[in-house]
Amino acid sequence: MSVPLCVVFDVGKTNKKVLVFDQHYKVIHEKQNPFDEVTDDDGFRCDDLNRLTDWVLNTFQELTNTYGSAIRAVNVSAYGASLVHLGADGQPVTPLYNYLRDLPRDLHAQFFEQYGPVNEFCVQTASPDLGMLNSGLQLYWLKHAKPAIANQIHHSLHLPQYVSYLLTGQPVSEITSVGCHTALWDFNRRDYHSWTLNENLHSIRQTPLPSATAYPMASLTQEEPCYAGIGIHDSSAALVPYLKACAGSADSPFVLLSTGTWAVSMNPFNDEPLTPDELRQDCLCYLSCEGRQVKSSRLFAGNEHERQIRHLAEYFHKNLDYYRQVRYDRTLIQSLRSRFKKPAETQVTNLSDSPFVERNLNEYATYEEAYCQFMLDLVAQQVDSLSLAIGQTAIKTLFVDGGFSRNDVFMHLLAEAYPHLQVRASKVAQASALGAALVIHEYWNPLPFNAECIELMPYPASIVS
Repeated sequence: MSVPLCVVFDVGKTNKKVLVFDQHYKVIHEKQNPFDEVTDDDGFRCDDLNRLTDWVLNTFQELTNTYGSAIRAVNVSAYGASLVHLGADGQPVTPLYNYLRDLPRDLHAQFFEQYGPVNEFCVQTASPDLGMLNSGLQLYWLKHAKPAIANQIHHSLHLPQYVSYLLTGQPVSEITSVGCHTALWDFNRRDYHSWTLNENLHSIRQTPLPSATAYPMASLTQEEPCYAGIGIHDSSAALVPYLKACAGSADSPFVLLSTGTWAVSMNPFNDEPLTPDELRQDCLCYLSCEGRQVKSSRLFAGNEHERQIRHLAEYFHKNLDYYRQVRYDRTLIQSLRSRFKKPAETQVTNLSDSPFVERNLNEYATYEEAYCQFMLDLVAQQVDSLSLAIGQTAIKTLFVDGGFSRNDVFMHLLAEAYPHLQVRASKVAQASALGAALVIHEYWNPLPFNAECIELMPYPASIVS
């Protein structure tokens, strides 16, 4: 009998990856594919849904040809705030609209005139007022701005569930996708918000299933059954390994800083209700894979990092990835702190720039100086964002995963900011993918989960003192 394997499609806004895990949750295969954006029916840039669809189907067939019956499961981790709308024939009827599109002001005003006031609605749905980033409002926009298209929609699937649908043919709703700043879910009533019923949004109002749901894949003819999970929102997926690793551990409670395009601070131990002021600072609540509140805050840090490294590379005539060579230098950091004041105020709202945009690059002699100053400014924002998620919780550990967990300067500065915490950088860069595999563990893996599969690098205060 072959060793069981699990395939995970990890669909990020920036990167699309496929990974294969063995029963010890070691990655035995990983491939990343760059996707160029296309334009939607209004000329706005968006992900190429046709190419994504072909990539998923072709890649899974290739992996099946390679590993055969060893593949016992497949699941999906994907970014949220994006919907795929299916017609009566089960095919998409719209492009994959970009969540960075602007919601027309007249529709925004119309919506909250009917269902507001804004603060009350946002507290109910635990979603900041984010326009198209509230995926439910994409449905409202389609209904009122593109009714001919809206009338063709039979199912609206969040992106993780669409990728799963390609493999199972099951159009379902899932709890973490519904519960991530969608403006669809009433956190007090634990049901869809009443506005979705008033607007007759039947394409989205399926009862959300638990993240651990999986279906047998009837299309595969192999000795052992293969199960397909229904997909999970990537931020909630990233939390799964740490919840499992810290269950009953002295390291609990913890906060996870999951970094990518967004840096999401997630605190599953904070049950404090959201306040209007926190919402204005891009605080929100997710739902965990078990349907429990996860108080969180977000910063567009990865996107800001991409912007600034392009700017620095052009200014200092360096390669785009030169920042990877920059290491933490205590003397340099102290010099920068003495020469340049910390910004009096750091904004942590959803799309705010880093304070670094106000800096004059002529004042920095080298790329290293300028980059370290940028990281000082970015970490100042990150600390403010983290504080919103931490609240009054007696946190003991701060886990960092994703791209910034491998950034030496970022991690040291973060450890400096939290000398009283155990700051740990996860060497599992694919925490979202790992979470997607773990959440359907029972369907494919006969072994118990071993927390040692999560490699953690400590950044104690002694390193930076």
